[in-house]
Amino acid sequence: MYEGARGVGDNARVTPEHRGDYQELADEISELLGAPATLENRDFELIAFGAYDSEGDLDPSALDPVRTRSILTRRSTAAVRAWFEGFGITRATGPVRIPPTPEAGVYRGRICLPVRHRGVVHGYVWLLDDDPGPSERQLSAAMGVTARIGALLADEAQHGADLSRELRAVLTAERDWQRDMAIAELRTALGHRADAPHTVVCVAPWPSADPDDAPSVRTMPGAAALCTLPWGATDQCVAVLMRLRSADVLSPATTAANRLLERARAAGAPGDPARPGHPAGGSAAGGPAAGVATPGAGLAGLGTAWREASAAARAALAEPRLGPVAEWAAIGPFRLLTALPAEVARDPAVQTLLVPVHRELARTAEVYLDCAGQAARAAAELGIHRQTLYYRLSRIEKLTGLDLDDGEDRLLLHMTLKGARLSPGGAAGPSG
Repeated sequence: MYEGARGVGDNARVTPEHRGDYQELADEISELLGAPATLENRDFELIAFGAYDSEGDLDPSALDPVRTRSILTRRSTAAVRAWFEGFGITRATGPVRIPPTPEAGVYRGRICLPVRHRGVVHGYVWLLDDDPGPSERQLSAAMGVTARIGALLADEAQHGADLSRELRAVLTAERDWQRDMAIAELRTALGHRADAPHTVVCVAPWPSADPDDAPSVRTMPGAAALCTLPWGATDQCVAVLMRLRSADVLSPATTAANRLLERARAAGAPGDPARPGHPAGGSAAGGPAAGVATPGAGLAGLGTAWREASAAARAALAEPRLGPVAEWAAIGPFRLLTALPAEVARDPAVQTLLVPVHRELARTAEVYLDCAGQAARAAAELGIHRQTLYYRLSRIEKLTGLDLDDGEDRLLLHMTLKGARLSPGGAAGPSG
C-alpha cells in the first residue's frame, strides 16, 4: 500500500475542506501506534499518510515492489487489491495481520485497520507489521480513530457522491449532443474513474413508482452512480453504473444485481401477486429481473450499454431460464428481438395466436419450433401424445395461414412468438 513522505493524496476525491482533517487523523493513528500509518479509500487510493519518525523507516529494504509501485502510481493495481482483499479486509471489523509473501512482491507484513461506518467499509489504514509491533491496546485505540474517519468518509459520500442526476441525464438523452454534454458532466464528476472498466445494470420493475425512491449508491460496493428511470407506462426501473476491476470479470455487477433483486422482492415489486392493484410486470417466474450490459471502458458507450442492460432485463422477464440476472451476451435471439419496435414484433399473420383463447396453441408452436421441428421431442416437452401435437399444429397453420414446412414461415412464427413475450401479458412460452 502507499507509504512515503508526509502529505495528502490528490487522487482520492476528498473535498479540500476535509483534507486537513484526514491528515490530522492519520497523524493521530501514527502517534498512537508509534509507526507511520497510511489512509486509503476503499478503492485503494491514497488519502493521507503520516511522517516517518525514525531512520529505520527510511531503510530502502522497506520499499518492496508493491510499495514502490504504489508510491509511483499513487494507487494499487487490481491484482494487488484482489490479493489483499483475499485476507478478508472488506469484511473485517478489527485489525487484520497480513504476512510477508515475497512471491507476491510483499516483503514485509502489513497490519490493516478497516475503516467502517454503520457496517459499510469506506477505507483502510495500513502500517508495516514490525516485531514486536503495536500492542492490542494500541490497535484498539487506533480503531477508535478509524471510526471517526469512517463517519467523515460516509458523510462525504452522502453529500458528494450521489451522481443520480448525471447518470439519468446520460441514459435519457434523446439527441446525440444532449448525451455528449451529459457524459462530459458525468466524466468530470467521476474524475479518473471515468476511464476504468465498467458496465451497466438494469433491475426492473422496481417496487416504488417514485422516481426519487432509489437505493443509496453507498450501499452498493463498486457502484459509481445509480438512478431510477421509467419502465413501461407506470413502473420504474433502477440503473446502476458499476466499476469493474477487469472487463473480463462481471461478478461485481451480478452481485449488485442480485442484491437489488433481493431488496425489490422484499418490498414487493410490481407484478407480484402480493401487491394487488399493480400491473403484471414481473418475470414469467414471478418478481423482477435484472440485465447486465457488455463491459466497456470510458463513458462514450453508456447509451449502448443501457440499451443492452435494459434489453437483457426484458429478456429475463420474458424467459425465466435466462434470469433472474441475464447478461446481454447470453440472451441469444433476444438481442435482435429486443431491438424491434412492439408493433413490428407483433406480425399480423401470427396475431390470431396472441389472444388468451389460443394461449395453449401459441405455447405448442413455440415449443415445437424450439425443438427444431422434432415432433417426438416437442410432444415429450409438452406432455402430450404425438397425434395431439399434430392436431394442434394443423390448427396453428389454419389460424395463421403459415406453412410449418416452410423455413421462412417457421422463422416468422418463431420470432413473433418470442417477441410477443417481451411485453407484459404476452403469449406463454415454453415454461408457461
